[in-house]
Amino acid sequence: MSSKMMRHVVLVIFMFSLLLPGTGTFAAPAEKLDIEGRMLHRRAVAAAIWGMPLVGIRSFLTATRRDLGGDWNDIIYFSRPMVSRHGFLTANNQTPYVVASLSTKQGALVVEIPPATDKAKLFGSFVDIWQQPITDVGPKGADRGKGGKYLFLPPGYGGEIPEGYLVFRPCSYAVYVALRPVPGEGASLAEVVAYGKQVRVYPLSKAHYPPPTRYIDAYPHKWDTLPKYDLSFYKLIAEVINEEPVQSRDLAMMGLLASLGIEKGKPFTPDARTRKILTAAVQEAHEYLQWMFETQSFRRYFPDRQWSVFNLPREQARRGWPFMTRNRMLIDLRANMYHFVTFMPKKPGAAAAVAVTLYDAAGQPLNGRSTYRLRVPKEMPARDFWSVIAYSFATHGFIEGARRVGISSLILDQVDRNEDGSVDIYFAPQPPPGHERNWIQTGERFWVGLRLYGPQKLLLATKRWSLGDLEVVR
Repeated sequence: MSSKMMRHVVLVIFMFSLLLPGTGTFAAPAEKLDIEGRMLHRRAVAAAIWGMPLVGIRSFLTATRRDLGGDWNDIIYFSRPMVSRHGFLTANNQTPYVVASLSTKQGALVVEIPPATDKAKLFGSFVDIWQQPITDVGPKGADRGKGGKYLFLPPGYGGEIPEGYLVFRPCSYAVYVALRPVPGEGASLAEVVAYGKQVRVYPLSKAHYPPPTRYIDAYPHKWDTLPKYDLSFYKLIAEVINEEPVQSRDLAMMGLLASLGIEKGKPFTPDARTRKILTAAVQEAHEYLQWMFETQSFRRYFPDRQWSVFNLPREQARRGWPFMTRNRMLIDLRANMYHFVTFMPKKPGAAAAVAVTLYDAAGQPLNGRSTYRLRVPKEMPARDFWSVIAYSFATHGFIEGARRVGISSLILDQVDRNEDGSVDIYFAPQPPPGHERNWIQTGERFWVGLRLYGPQKLLLATKRWSLGDLEVVR
C-alpha cells in the first residue's frame, strides 16, 4: 500500500472514530450524563438549604418513633434535665422539657396549658412545619401565665369555632411545641416535672370528654432529634411534601424537587446513582451552613469582647420570623438559623436573652484541648436564672459523652463560688485539679451559649453590666 493510500485510510478511520460513543464530540453520552449529574447535585444542594427548617423540626417525630416508641400527639417529658445522650439543637440542660409533635390531620386539636404558679411557670413556643412561630406560651405568651386552651385548626378548616379557646390557624397540619417548666423559688424537681405533665392534648371533637393524654419519659433514653446530613435528609423532605399542603411560595422548588425524585403523591425511591449525588450534595450544603454559622450568624455585643448576639433583621423579628420580604424569601438566612436552633419564639427576648461566643479572649476558636476559665459575676441581668452551656461545633447539640454540659444559677449550691459571689466555670477535656465541681467537659471544638431568663432589658440595652471572655489557663 502506498503512503498516500495509507494516509487516506488513517484519515477515514479517524473520522469514523469521532462518531463512536465516548470518543468524539458528536456523540458523548458520558459527558451528557456528567452534565445531568452536576445539575442534580446543584439542585440537591439548593433543596437541602431550602428544606433545612422542616427537616430540623420533622426530626423530632422521627426520633420519637424510633427512640421512644411514641407518635403524633404524645407528650414527651423529662423526669430530669437533659444530659449529653439527648440530641437536641442548642437545648438547655437546667430545666426539664415538655415536647410534642402534634397533628391536626384528623381534625382540630386542643392543647391545655396550666396556669403559672408559685412553684413553676411555662416558657416555650408552638411552631409550624417550617418552624415559623405560631405563638408563645406562659407569662410572656398568649395565655399571659393564666393558662388556657390553645386550639389549632387544620389548613382549610371551615367548621364552627367554640368560645373559650385561644385559636390559631397554622399553614401546616403539623404543629410542634417545646416547653420548659421554669421552677419558682423553693420548688423541687418533682414538683416542676409534675407541673409540666399538666399539659394535655386531645381532639376538639372530644373536648367534652377528653381522652387521656399519653406521657412518655424521655430521660432514660437516648432521644436523638439532631438532623442527619445524609440521604435521610431528603427522605424527610419527601415525607413532608406528601403530608402537607404545598405553599404557593414553594411551587418553583416543587419543580426542582421532582427532578430529584421528590414529588407529591409519589414514593421517594432514588436509584443508586441519585443516592450518591444526594449524599454528596447534603454534605456540601452542611459545609455551607457551617460556614454561615461561623461568619454571618452573630454580631458583637460588647465591642471589646468576643460575646455576640444573633445577627438577625429586626423587621423579621417584629413580624414573627416569616423569613420573607415583599420581594423575596430569605432562604439562606432561614436555613442558617434553623441549622443550629429550633423553636424560635414569636417574641424574641421576651422570656429569655441569649449571647454566644465561639472564641477565647485572644480571638482563637474554642478547641477541645485547652483549659478555659469563664468568670460569671454575682450580679447578672436575669430575674429568673442564668445558664452557661457548651455545645459541639459539629452538631450544635451537647458534646456527646460529656459528664456535664452546663452550669446555671439554679445549681449554685453544687459549685464553688469566689468570695465576691462570682463563679469561675472551667471548660476542659479533663477536670482541672481543684476545680472539678465547676467543670464543663469538652474534648472537641465547641462554642458557649449564655441564657438569661427573665432578662432585665434596660441593663441589656445599655450594656451596664460586664462579662469577660473565656481565658486560656492551660
